[in-house]
Amino acid sequence: MIQVTNTKPCKIVYSLYQHEYLGYLFEPHIVQLTDTGTFSLAHRKLFSVNADEFSDYLEDEDYKLIRLLEQCDQEFIVKKYSKKPIRPTEFFLNHYDDKVHALVRPNIERRISEGIEMMAGKDIFVMGKEGNPVWKKIEISDEPASVLFHFRRSDSNTRYFPTIKHMDTRIEFMYKDAKIISETPAWMLLNGFLMRFNGNIDGKKLVPFLNKRYIEIPRSSEPTYFEKFIGPLIEKYDVNAQGFDIVTEQFRAKPIIKVEQSWNNQIQILLFFQYGEYVFPYKSEKKVSVKLEKQQDNYVFHRVRRSVDWEKGRADILQGLGLHPSDGSGFSLGLNGTFSALEHEEQAMMLFEWINENSANLEKNGFEISQENRDKKIHIGDTSIDIEFKENADWFDVQAVVRFGKFEIPFISLKSYILNGKREFPLPNGEIAIIPERWFAQFNNLFELAIGTNDIKLKKHHFGMVKEFEEGNIAKVSLTRKLEQITNFGEMDDFPLPVNFKGTLRPYQQAGYNWFHFLRDNRFGGCLADDMGLGKTIQTLALLQKMKEDGNTQPNLIVMPTSLIYNWENEAKKFAPDLTVFHHIGTNREKNVEHFKGYDIILTTYGTVRLDADFLKEMEFHYVILDESQVIKNPTSKIAKAVKKLWAANKLILSGTPVENTVVDLWSQMSFINPGLLGGITYFKNNFALPIEKKKDEEVAEKLQRMIKPFILRRTKKQVASDLPEKQEHVYYCNMTDEQEEYYDEVKSYYRNEILKVISTEGVQKSKISLLQGLTKLRQAANHPKLAKEDYFGESGKFRDVMETLSNAIQEGHKILIFSQFVKHLQLFKQEFDKQKYKYSYLDGGTKNRQKVVDEFQNNDDIRIFLISLKAGGVGLNLTEADFVFILDPWWNPAVEQQAIDRTHRIGQKKNVFIYKFISKNTVEEKILNLQNKKLSIANSLITTEDSFIKSLTEDDIRAILT
Repeated sequence: MIQVTNTKPCKIVYSLYQHEYLGYLFEPHIVQLTDTGTFSLAHRKLFSVNADEFSDYLEDEDYKLIRLLEQCDQEFIVKKYSKKPIRPTEFFLNHYDDKVHALVRPNIERRISEGIEMMAGKDIFVMGKEGNPVWKKIEISDEPASVLFHFRRSDSNTRYFPTIKHMDTRIEFMYKDAKIISETPAWMLLNGFLMRFNGNIDGKKLVPFLNKRYIEIPRSSEPTYFEKFIGPLIEKYDVNAQGFDIVTEQFRAKPIIKVEQSWNNQIQILLFFQYGEYVFPYKSEKKVSVKLEKQQDNYVFHRVRRSVDWEKGRADILQGLGLHPSDGSGFSLGLNGTFSALEHEEQAMMLFEWINENSANLEKNGFEISQENRDKKIHIGDTSIDIEFKENADWFDVQAVVRFGKFEIPFISLKSYILNGKREFPLPNGEIAIIPERWFAQFNNLFELAIGTNDIKLKKHHFGMVKEFEEGNIAKVSLTRKLEQITNFGEMDDFPLPVNFKGTLRPYQQAGYNWFHFLRDNRFGGCLADDMGLGKTIQTLALLQKMKEDGNTQPNLIVMPTSLIYNWENEAKKFAPDLTVFHHIGTNREKNVEHFKGYDIILTTYGTVRLDADFLKEMEFHYVILDESQVIKNPTSKIAKAVKKLWAANKLILSGTPVENTVVDLWSQMSFINPGLLGGITYFKNNFALPIEKKKDEEVAEKLQRMIKPFILRRTKKQVASDLPEKQEHVYYCNMTDEQEEYYDEVKSYYRNEILKVISTEGVQKSKISLLQGLTKLRQAANHPKLAKEDYFGESGKFRDVMETLSNAIQEGHKILIFSQFVKHLQLFKQEFDKQKYKYSYLDGGTKNRQKVVDEFQNNDDIRIFLISLKAGGVGLNLTEADFVFILDPWWNPAVEQQAIDRTHRIGQKKNVFIYKFISKNTVEEKILNLQNKKLSIANSLITTEDSFIKSLTEDDIRAILT
């Protein structure tokens, strides 16, 4: 073979040749051109590996063709179908049989047909016997040819032959050396032309006539031949008949849908089209159906042709109604990955629900629903519900009727089906109605929370759910103006403040006060969840004072953590001094509820209620109010169970953090103020807590929010900032623990004797040193005895209260400065923060990188606590990120406290600042606080040090402190 070089002109050609085993194939060749531009004898077969050598002569289409035809080459076939390396000769002689050919040849013909389409406009030749790739030129015909099959029936036989027309001209192909180079689809080479055919002609039908005029069928073989051969031929191709009849039937087609299992084992809606008695699956390749009828000596073929475009229009209607095409003639409600994962029965229910929802549209467009071969007949028709909520004195009457077609069913009949997730409801005529899936989500809560067995009632506090039904256009609802008001706090009526209330309510506090009245008037319980420091106590006291002035004589029980008892007492004295207050606490507490009737407010603790629940439940209170109500968040706790035994005409809970850890925290608290609002605990966990927390279901979270929103009033500092002063101070009274109190009394007794002895013998001025030492020891004991006594292993009431208040502030997102003049005190908190894994900043006299520590607190949102000693933090700090200041121990000079507060309240502070002074009850701290107030004018101008303060004390002052 003469070698081809890419340094001289070349051209790519495609050559047709017949392989001994594989049949007709095309090969790409690069052929050297002569000086005159004609083809020389030098040529070379092209493959992917050598094509780039001749890239100057190839187009992108040529590269694609080379790769395509390479997959038909014998080398490719041998590698693909031989399990081990083998020469082509051996493979074809020993391993290539009819079975392998049946696998190989269809793939080759598919690629040949694709290749011919790509070769249009290129040089194509028949390969000569000597291997010359440019022996005879081939042209590809632009127009397809048509085939008509003829049958001529006579008294003795039936003759069968085809005729071919190309561009309206009948062409002779018999005995003309025509070649069928591909059977499926058919391509014929005739007189240098490659032509394809209309109608997906099978080339095998033409092969017998390349060298034969006709095929003759004797009369004896007619019945079988007509049924097995001519009938299927008429279905696929154009046929001309003489001696028997072909009748084309005209029918108005009818679309039929069935819900059944498809070939791929999925439940789908299958679409069929019925033409008379002929039924075609949608997308089946069979476009014509033929039925043979024998009429005496005559044969009649009845032919029905499908209206493909019309059928596609019906399928488009189904897609327009929300279905998705799936395999074959099927349709699904979802893409295969989601819908097919459902159980078969669930798939079927969803599909029948879709049919019912669209029954009117389907009927309008002529669809028929078939339920042949189903064990149970599903009701097909419109499904609807009419529901109305009528407001009664204490509940809503729910009046509802369900319609399944002509059947009207009382809504309560569906209760067990909705609650148990059963979608099949039996109708009086034996059909099965499918309960729409959306009803389970819409009405599950209604049935779970409803009261009544023969009818449906909802408690009044479920009006949020009722409102949701109205807003979703699911039900007809008419609410009184009172209930409409609760959805918009701004529209509530203003209630006058009690005459003898000694405070002024800020606008948002007035709104809370109004809300309390609204709840009471409608017999609802409520949760005031205002941020720390916004005055939950003062709003509550204003309400109780108003109740007294309006004639209420029943006592009100307020339950709280022990640490808050004296804060409530002091706030009551300050803002509502007319209210009589009784402490139901301590080991010698009153055990007769009759004693309570002489008081307006009974202050008690959660621990006391737990112990006294059985006799407290005998008392009828006007209000039971839980402060820091998150204490009862665990519904199985003894405290929660005890509190729920209490009886009251009205119930309120107060908490800045009603949800501390999980959504379940809400259930116990809301069930206390409005029993039944959130259903049972199991129901609540399954329907709300798990979907919200595990699945992050926003829709369920919104539903819960709507249910509880009317009964929870929460304002954050940010929301009401304009109503607040720049800074507010609160004194937080702490109870000492029993061990702490015992140690404190020992210290006090010792120094009282020492100091009074010095005073009596040497006078007041000589006692100052001993007094200063004694006061320091007492202040340390009031904070935490461990500050004065290393081997003290008990607890501190103040330490516990500070940690609890701090935890609430952190949960609400605040930043807190904690000041103490005792470094050892700060160290105790530091150790506890490390245990709790709280991030914090720390500054005392030994801190060297002061600015770095300050910047860290100011700029790091994860650090919410800053521990600061008095001496280190007295000057030079700018801490405007903090909005809470905790002062752990009162200082001699109020000006020093003010200096600490000013660390936050500087230029640049955009937040309101809350200051909490923690004072241990019945200790030197409380007495110093009283002396500070008494000597305020002096302190502001003269007292600047501890020594100054000590010197200002009289003998009476000293005796008062040490009493």
